[in-house]
Amino acid sequence: MKLKILTLCLTLLFILQVNAAYSSPNYADALAKSILFFEGQRSGKLPGDQRVSWRGDSGLSDGSPYQVDLVGGYYDAGDNVKFGLPMAFTTTMLAWSVVEFGNLMQGEIEHAKAAVRWGADYLLKAATATPDALYIQVADPNQDHRCWERPEDMDTPRNVYRVTAQNPGSDVAAETAAALAAASIVFRDSDPAYSAKLLQTAMRVFDFADKYRGAYSDSLSSVVCPFYCSYSGYHDELLWGASWLHQASENISYMSYIQSNGHTLGAEDDDYSFSWDDKRIATKVLLSKGFLQNRIDSLQLYKVHSDNYICSLVPGSNSFQAQYTPGGLLYKGSESNLQYVTSTAFLLLAYSKYLGSNGGYVSCGSTTVTASNLISLAKKQVDYILGQNPAQMSYMVGFGPRYPQHVHHRGSSLPSVHDHPGRISCGDGFQFLYSGSPNPNVLVGAVIGGPDSGDRFADDRNNYQQSEPATYINAPMVGALAFFAGTPVLR
Repeated sequence: MKLKILTLCLTLLFILQVNAAYSSPNYADALAKSILFFEGQRSGKLPGDQRVSWRGDSGLSDGSPYQVDLVGGYYDAGDNVKFGLPMAFTTTMLAWSVVEFGNLMQGEIEHAKAAVRWGADYLLKAATATPDALYIQVADPNQDHRCWERPEDMDTPRNVYRVTAQNPGSDVAAETAAALAAASIVFRDSDPAYSAKLLQTAMRVFDFADKYRGAYSDSLSSVVCPFYCSYSGYHDELLWGASWLHQASENISYMSYIQSNGHTLGAEDDDYSFSWDDKRIATKVLLSKGFLQNRIDSLQLYKVHSDNYICSLVPGSNSFQAQYTPGGLLYKGSESNLQYVTSTAFLLLAYSKYLGSNGGYVSCGSTTVTASNLISLAKKQVDYILGQNPAQMSYMVGFGPRYPQHVHHRGSSLPSVHDHPGRISCGDGFQFLYSGSPNPNVLVGAVIGGPDSGDRFADDRNNYQQSEPATYINAPMVGALAFFAGTPVLR
């Protein structure tokens, strides 16, 4: 009898320990790893303080056949292409994470700023290499995807692509302007000269985007589609870029631009899918900050639309329309769904901050939604990613006791150049893609595509929809994790 009681007590203790572990993830550890991931995505000459030691230098001649310097930047996901639109969006979101939640990052703030700078340095090159042009891509993705090779071994064509007055790309140019403007805020105090250069370049790039209007996938469809087509058009990026330039410069001309052009640039459209492609709801949340914190009455419209967005996410509200999995994960698409989860979590936390600063709330019919409600909803999404889900699987690589082992990522899945200095050719790499063995190099901090609508996940390297990481999945997660890591009451 005593043995049964002892066994029961030990079992209950174990259950309590497990539940406690899942109810309180180590957000500080997850934050550190989410930032470390970006070092694994670096292209170019790696610095002396590089911490992802299995990576090596790559892409050191990018741009040189065209007499421009396009060395650096980030590979977007599991391949070896440098796509300008998602890279600029990634940089914008990393910068926004620091702007809103950098004071909560503690020992990780310098690493976060280094991640912003790595992206911003490249975008500066892309924006200033040639007058009246913006370089928006390095490498032909159709050729790159025919190989499975480490970035250090690349031998596929490193073609460069640009937008010009004759072949415009307002979407990618305005996103680049947003990224440079947001980054200028990050470095305003610590590096004023660099900050000023970022802002001045952002202004020029935005003028270029606005003057020569057009979607970049119209003129470059063969190399940007279907990978990063501008499905939402370019109006959302123009309003987004102007909003960030207003935040960074406080120049009244950008507020005038927003007020004059907002209605034609998507300000009245309600689409609730924030991603590298569609910036409409994020722009409204950002502009709501001006109304809630600075009482700019002309921006009240954006709070109304932001409130509608919040109501769409809250179960039980009169305008609820979001889809959640049985395990509670926001679900918007079968391919890389977690990109929408991390971006939504970030917007919920940013908006909760703006509401909280003014004692505001959201009215969803008979339901009142407070800042703390938004925080709770965001926390559920973040905790799901970190392992509090039906599969008890962390979808951040290297975090927790159980995480994906077969990540769709060339450098991670192939032997490191340090362990296997000999070149692995384009075709020879496919044996590692199709191998059932775990990735030899752990891409620590990578948030992958995630489970399906039924909370099912196949840890399969070939299933890129679920197992591929991307910089634009991680970037909003940095801000969300900073919030929870630096808010003790929520731990």
